[in-house]
Amino acid sequence: MNSYVVQFLRLLLLTIVFWIIAFSIFIFIRYFAIGSEEGVIVTTYHISDILYFGVILGVLIGVIFTITEFLFDKFLSKNLSLALVLTEKFIIYLLSIILSLNYVYPLVEEALNLNISNEDGWWKESRHFWLLVGYFLVCSIIFSFIKIANEKFGSGVFFNFLIGKYRNPKEEKRIFMFLDLQASTTIAEQIGHYRYSELIQDCFYDLNRIVSKYNADIYQYVGDEAVLSWKYKTGIKKNNCVELFFHFKSRIEKKQKRYLKKYGLVPKFKAGIHGGELIVTEVGSIKKEIAYHGDVINTCARIQGECNKYNETLLCSNAIIHDLKLSSKFKTKYIGDLELKGKEETLKISAIKLN
Repeated sequence: MNSYVVQFLRLLLLTIVFWIIAFSIFIFIRYFAIGSEEGVIVTTYHISDILYFGVILGVLIGVIFTITEFLFDKFLSKNLSLALVLTEKFIIYLLSIILSLNYVYPLVEEALNLNISNEDGWWKESRHFWLLVGYFLVCSIIFSFIKIANEKFGSGVFFNFLIGKYRNPKEEKRIFMFLDLQASTTIAEQIGHYRYSELIQDCFYDLNRIVSKYNADIYQYVGDEAVLSWKYKTGIKKNNCVELFFHFKSRIEKKQKRYLKKYGLVPKFKAGIHGGELIVTEVGSIKKEIAYHGDVINTCARIQGECNKYNETLLCSNAIIHDLKLSSKFKTKYIGDLELKGKEETLKISAIKLN
């Protein structure tokens, strides 16, 4: 299935669930308040009858919210200022709430026997409507905060941050990929530092479009280098750590006309893959982040640094290749033993290519 479709469906499910819960809470609270205001005995109704409207409103707003967020995130936000994006989203959401409530309010009035204004232009003077708009904005901020935090730290990491899982160092088994632009110094001199920065921005934008498909976390960006990470089993599953590299390479090649027109070149990347046990911990106080400590990081960087020496684009430790189930579309080429600085033992590495 297309990665965009999977991402959209995942966002749609999470968004609908979030807004159903949010609006059910709001309607439940307002039902008792309005019922009291109208002199209605609230105990004469089943809670399920009340929350039913929360489900309807949650689905309506959830679908609109998902479509808007997805289109802006994937196709529009990159070329628009933040102020313009926020303004356009607010207008879309305001219109959506008005249209949705024009559908839901008559149902609520009839089912619960409440006197709720719903004539043309009712929302302009409705205290309930503007209260709902304020509630919607607060919930939107909460949802956006959670979404941004997950994008920043990686799926599930933010929750671990909140519960303090990494407050004390923890040992985990993970796979890392160091992904680096080839001939970066030459390219920077050729096109200038400003356009070089734009090139890196475009490349990493393309990378970000596919990382979720392979369940990868972006640990950090260092200049023209991106460091990606997986939990060990996740990186091994379906060869995610290898498939991501070749998908990214293919994506760049498919856009070569665009890159040639804008920069006069097609960027090429090299990568090193390695994994094993390492320590994960929370560091910093003013700026907190999750840090990984251990030989796995240094060794992975060393493997990537050997790409130029052997004229290869993807090198991987044999320990990882042994656990992968590479299909016939891949072929491996044994490179040799990599000497590790400060250690007596060596590490066997191989190149991975497409057949």
